[in-house]
Amino acid sequence: MFGTVVVGVGIAGLARIRDLMNPMPSSPSEHLKLIGFVSRRSFGNINEAKQISLEDALRNKDIHAAFISTENKSHEETIRMFLEAGKHVLVEYPMALSAKAAHELWEMAEQKGKVLHVEHIELLTEEYKQLKKEVAGKDLVKGTLHFTGSVLDENKSGFPAFSGIARLTWLIDLFGDLTVTSATREKQKDKNYSRMTVHFQTANKKPLTWIEERGPGMRREKKINFCFTSGCLENFPEAPRSSVGLFMQDQNLFAKKLLGQVSKEELAAEKWRILQCLDLAEVIQQYCEEPEKIYS
Repeated sequence: MFGTVVVGVGIAGLARIRDLMNPMPSSPSEHLKLIGFVSRRSFGNINEAKQISLEDALRNKDIHAAFISTENKSHEETIRMFLEAGKHVLVEYPMALSAKAAHELWEMAEQKGKVLHVEHIELLTEEYKQLKKEVAGKDLVKGTLHFTGSVLDENKSGFPAFSGIARLTWLIDLFGDLTVTSATREKQKDKNYSRMTVHFQTANKKPLTWIEERGPGMRREKKINFCFTSGCLENFPEAPRSSVGLFMQDQNLFAKKLLGQVSKEELAAEKWRILQCLDLAEVIQQYCEEPEKIYS
């Protein structure tokens, strides 16, 4: 059994507590035992889960793994603390807000022989699984992925290339290695509006565009337009509902890693994808901030 602690009890943290307390029968998650949770706010108990201090979580020998569900800006520091304390770590994406920090943390986990697992539930949705099947084996001509959503506090969530890394992960997972050819960002401070536009090239020199747009009242929505030599895909394929929740699927994957049930090849491919996305996010930020476009 692996004793676990959940750090941060926002939406994701509460889902983590729920799933740890109700593991899927006969799944790897049955090897995880929730010892408690850490929060800056005072809760006492949540559904029989006990609130403990950060110091206790780091010191407690019965806690082998931490689930980090805090604000993006504190991921790096929290991962570092738990790795230094000799714990395995599961962290919500993005694992850090700079590529340098991400590479350092991964190296640290490897040196200490600990699992560092980055949640990317966007790859586990039925919608995405169907899309991946649809795209497989086709020759891309050009494509666009356009995301809209409500306003984020960038001081907490980071630059849009990092907070929106789920979209970048889709593109890398679907089309392989990408090179940034240009990236710009429009900000209208008075309207709390932001639009980041990134142009990539695939290894076959095909153009891809990622648009990340946020403003007050904007619906959370993804639109695709992927054109292949065989035709264009403009709508997501129909997808069945999954009987297993996304966080539970992710938790099972983490537990499999702790139990040594994931191949070296799969682990290496995942590491490459995660760090490549963070490297690209940093390149995108550098493009956008030089010179920064601000329209008042």
